[in-house]
Order: sequence, then structure tokens, then C-alpha cells
Amino acid sequence: MGDFPSIDPRTGEVVQNGCVIPAHPLALTDDGEFDVQHQRALMRYYAAAGAGGIAVAVHTTQFEIREPSVGLFEPVLRCAAETLDEIERNGGPVLVRVAGVCGLTDQAVAEAKLVRDLGYQIGLLGLAALAKANDDELIAHCREVARHIPLFGFYLQPAVGGRRLGFDFWRRFAEIPNVVGIKMAPFNRYMTLDVIRGVAAAGRAGDIALYTGNDDNIVPDLLTSFDLKADGRSVSQRFVGGLLGHYAVWTKKSVEVFNRVRSFSNDQPIPAEMLSLGAEVTDMNAALFDAANGFAGCIAGVQTVLADQGLLGSARCLNPKEVLSPGQAEEIQRVRQDYPHLIDDDFVAANLSDWLS
Repeated sequence: MGDFPSIDPRTGEVVQNGCVIPAHPLALTDDGEFDVQHQRALMRYYAAAGAGGIAVAVHTTQFEIREPSVGLFEPVLRCAAETLDEIERNGGPVLVRVAGVCGLTDQAVAEAKLVRDLGYQIGLLGLAALAKANDDELIAHCREVARHIPLFGFYLQPAVGGRRLGFDFWRRFAEIPNVVGIKMAPFNRYMTLDVIRGVAAAGRAGDIALYTGNDDNIVPDLLTSFDLKADGRSVSQRFVGGLLGHYAVWTKKSVEVFNRVRSFSNDQPIPAEMLSLGAEVTDMNAALFDAANGFAGCIAGVQTVLADQGLLGSARCLNPKEVLSPGQAEEIQRVRQDYPHLIDDDFVAANLSDWLS
């Protein structure tokens, strides 16, 4: 790939085959200090629950970790990497290591170098900082970062800080040699199709792994075969996995749902019950991510569930404005009661003391 570092074959195979990748939250004490014990416990939980990878320093980890006054970007990444090393030494699973990379080009390159040196294999590239850049400027930025680490593209929904990225951008982005995957999280079917069409037009269908980040449409995304035309050719693509904030909670059940969805072959009829299951997952996410209030409480919802389970010592966020919206706690309680088959409280309770040790 010339100036573009390639991903190691084993990691590339896992990414291509598809897996559950939780977007890792941040553990804080009630006083707002970094809670290393619970941060490590979360990582152990995800590994035990069957996740195939982990994504750190992403939206769910709270972007404020990068602020100089907070100074948690490297400590959080290092803690997660060291915990993954420990899990592997103890005979646990080998998880794919994804790290968020964002900011203007100088910052993004510096972050890419740091996460690479800490052992992360893929940079999940956020583009919110380049809100006014045109496609030429965006692609130049992406290519510069890609010279330091293989990339996952990231289409973040505008409601939480993302920007519009069209078909032409995604076609050109997919032409970068060491793009290994794209997380689609615009929460918009039209925008999702722009990405899938762009990958096909670049000739990278089946080469770039498609991961859903559409927390409002997880199961249907994973069930759908996208059969499109590219330069007169028929091209079929599927989402092979998910990289999701939703996967950060009730993870064991999310893995079970993922495996159930993946059990259907491409030509096998999809039972109606799977679509009903998808609606249940979306209803749970609506409460968790606070869809009723424009996702204002999305991070606080994740933190609250994990704190209720004991996986976090506190639901506190770095930004004091990141709290549950009015009525959100009641909605979270409702979905926990309505869908007991989709929560893993018993699994957490049985293993929590070991993960915290």
C-alpha cells in the first residue's frame, strides 16, 4: 500500500468477518476523577460478553477527554490497552482495538500516531472538526491520517455533532488503500445508502467492512442485503457487524442478538419475528439514547444503566450538562421491564466481583 500502513492479517480477518464492537464509556467517580477500577471492569465485561472488538476515545467515551484541562485522552487509551493485554495473557479473547481519532489535521495525525504506538490497530476517523471543509479538503485530511494508521470511516449523525457527507465523498474516501471499514451512524436511510453506494462505486465492495452505527436500526441493518448497481455491475453488500454505543450496555444480550441475526444465510427467508425483535431493540435504544429529546441524554443513559448494574461506580459525565432528560429514567425502567430477554443483569451480577478485582 505504499505510504499507507496495512492492517495485520488476523485483525483484518476479524473485521471482515464481522463482530460486535462496543463504544467504550468513561468511568468516573462521583468526584469526577478517573475511575481505573471500573474502567478495567468494563473492558473485562465486554470481553466476557463476547464482543469481538472495542472502540475507545469515541463519542461514548466523551470527547471532553481530549481537553487539556481534563487530560484523560492518553490515560484512558493506555488503561484500556493494558487491560486488553491482561485479558489476553490470562487466556481471554483477542479483541480488535479501535481508537477514535479526530480534530484538525495536526491533531488527528498526532492522535493517530499516539494510538498506534499504544497498540491500537484502527483509527475511527471523526470529521466533525472540519465542518466547513469541502470534499477535496476532507479527502486530503483523511489521506494524511491514513498514512499513520489504517482507518475506519465514521458517519456521525448531525444531531450529536456530525456533518453531512455525500456520495462523492464516500466514493473518494473508499479509494484510500488502507480504509478497512466504515461505521455508518447518520441515523438516516438516505445517508446510509450514500455510503454503501460510494463503496460500491469505488470498487471496494466486499473489501471494506460495513458496520452499522445506526442505533435506531440495528437489526434491520444487519438483516438487509443491499443490491445496487455500480458502473452497470450488480453489487451486493451487507453490514457485517456493529460498532455502537448501544452495544456498550446489555452487551451479552446484544451479542446473542447479533449471532442470531448472523445465523441467516443470504438466500434464507427472514422470519417476521426478527423484524419484531428489531423493533424491540429500537424501542430500548430510544429510551437509552433519549430520542424524545434529540439525543440530549444519550451518554447519560448509557452511564446510568452501567452504574445501576455496578459496572460504573457513578453515572457522572465530564460535562455537567450531560444528564438524563426529564422522563428518561422512567423510559429506561420501562424498557427494562418490557424486554427482560434483552438485558443481562443476571450475567453482570454473577461476575461483577471478579471484573472489579
